[in-house]
Amino acid sequence: MAVEEVLAGKMVERKSKFYAHLYKIDNMDSDVEQIRKIHNKKYKKAAHHCYAVLLDDNEDQRNDGEVGSPGRVLMELLHEYNLNGYMIMVSRIFGGIKLGQGGVSRAFRNAGRGVIKAYLETI
Repeated sequence: MAVEEVLAGKMVERKSKFYAHLYKIDNMDSDVEQIRKIHNKKYKKAAHHCYAVLLDDNEDQRNDGEVGSPGRVLMELLHEYNLNGYMIMVSRIFGGIKLGQGGVSRAFRNAGRGVIKAYLETI
């Protein structure tokens, strides 16, 4: 099975745009690399592409230089909603207003939770 995007959403926080995508995955390495390429191409203006992936006993996360540990925050969401076999990627386009560590964490959490909850309502 190829990478399957199950839902995407957008959130704006103090002019920064957060594009959250939830994917079903089969292979930790190849699927994550494919999704990273998609986001780098689709969101060229994004300063950060942060993600978390949970597949069986394996997990991976990436902050991509962003403050506030967004990879950890996204991983917590995957565990909270028992989304094994999923990856969540949030790309941020900076809007010119610094959010601080707490603000960044909240924004990534809200963007991720929004797309996860919307997805769970469809299944």
